[in-house]
Amino acid sequence: MASKLRYPLPWRIKPCSPTNRSLLFDRSHLHLLLLLLLASLVLSSASQHAHELLIKGGTVVNAHHKEVADVYVEDGIIASIGPNIVQVGDEVNIIDATGKYVMPGGIDPHTHLEMDFMETATIDDFFTGQAAALAGGTTMHIDFVIPINGDLSAGFESYVSKAKKSVMDYGFHMAITKWDEAVSKDMEVMVKEHGINSFKFFMAYKGALMINDELLLHGLERCKSLGALAMVHAENGDAVAEGQKRMIDLGITGPEGHALSRPPILEAEATARAIRLAGFVNTPLYVVHVMSIDAMEEIAKAKKSGQRVIGEPVVSGLVLDDSWLWHPDFTTAAKYVMSPPIRKAGHGEVLKAALSAGILQLVGTDHCTFNSTQKALGFDDFRKIPNGVNGIEERMHLIWDTMVETGLISVTDYVRITSTECARIFNIYPQKGAILEGSDADLIILNPNASFRVTSASHHSRSDTNVYEGRTGKGKVEVTISRGRVVWEDDTLKVTPGLGRYIKMKPFSYLFDGIEKADAAYLASLSAPVQRSRASS
Repeated sequence: MASKLRYPLPWRIKPCSPTNRSLLFDRSHLHLLLLLLLASLVLSSASQHAHELLIKGGTVVNAHHKEVADVYVEDGIIASIGPNIVQVGDEVNIIDATGKYVMPGGIDPHTHLEMDFMETATIDDFFTGQAAALAGGTTMHIDFVIPINGDLSAGFESYVSKAKKSVMDYGFHMAITKWDEAVSKDMEVMVKEHGINSFKFFMAYKGALMINDELLLHGLERCKSLGALAMVHAENGDAVAEGQKRMIDLGITGPEGHALSRPPILEAEATARAIRLAGFVNTPLYVVHVMSIDAMEEIAKAKKSGQRVIGEPVVSGLVLDDSWLWHPDFTTAAKYVMSPPIRKAGHGEVLKAALSAGILQLVGTDHCTFNSTQKALGFDDFRKIPNGVNGIEERMHLIWDTMVETGLISVTDYVRITSTECARIFNIYPQKGAILEGSDADLIILNPNASFRVTSASHHSRSDTNVYEGRTGKGKVEVTISRGRVVWEDDTLKVTPGLGRYIKMKPFSYLFDGIEKADAAYLASLSAPVQRSRASS
């Protein structure tokens, strides 16, 4: 029986068929308590021995520099970097990286694990989603906490519980879905006590997560006072609701109706509105999942004027087009439903060029997975198809193949957009996102000459579909190292539920530098108030 399962040992994951995967993950969750107990035993044993690792002969790549060097790791921290490091002890694990790249592990800024959404919940939790991430070379992610009935503290505690089975480091963003004095006070608690330095505002999903302009303004002002980064899902939710009604009235009920109901102009309008409101408040803004040329152009215009706006494209928007939504097979078409929608051919190429030019800064995934049964909830009405696609395992490979192999970006740029810039924006650099002495030993070894192939039969997500099915390319992550532990090698995962660590993120990142000076200049420019005498009667 063990040979048919993905876990011949509780901490080892190997590829399996979709049929076995369904059986496996049901069983793995039934035995979660046992796995957590095993994790504590492993931790107890590990604490008695120093973890030493020596990576020899690779090209060490940071966002600012690359060099052929060795990397020595001790107790999960990078201890030294340089040529010809001599083995220190007899039990040092030595990895030969000659001819390969040694880079910081990827940081995914945008994921939704075990999230309740659209009458169901995402299929990947903090165990399966993170296992998939590690297999793809991502060693940290930042997930979105959704408040419970608007209550931030209740939402935070819920996600703390969900993350107990995590296998790698993670952080949290927090969504804001209503506004009152309690929410305002809770935001301060999240920043100062829980290490959350970013808050997301949904301008779409009317009747569920959507906020109005008044709430957005309050939120932007509160974010500024706390040194927290405001994030927006930018679509005009009122217009989207009208577009959806229009499609249904026209008899368009399939997945193609999803894209037709929320065209790029609605993403651009909301992006422009959020940018202008952030400019009015004078606070930095982060636009998540930029999917269209139209939205990107609004960001480019704002950045040219000197406004601090971060644009985050996601892998699906860079490498896919919306033609799949017209596929005659519903299961195939529905798996591509996400918001904002994947756009027509051509948008992705322009977004990649904007990423190469620095108009867009980093790449996320919006990993928000639902299986084919969940997607079928909207068989007769595209409005009921749960929105979301996979990507947490595929991101690092697809960006290398489509951006580095094609010459759009350099190897150092690759590190910047997949790791370093995220660490800087969310104020965890150089603990994360760098290969420097004292940094966490979150590393990958990528073989530029090896090839990869994406299939739902071999991926580590619980989903039975994959939007990148059959895609092949150059550049494969052969080794993933999480805090000094080799967790992916020889196409095998070696992970233990409960070993993940929550990373607190401090407020006032570099994006806030000079904000006070700009505020002072604004006040000085007002030439007001004007002293006036009352008109005589």
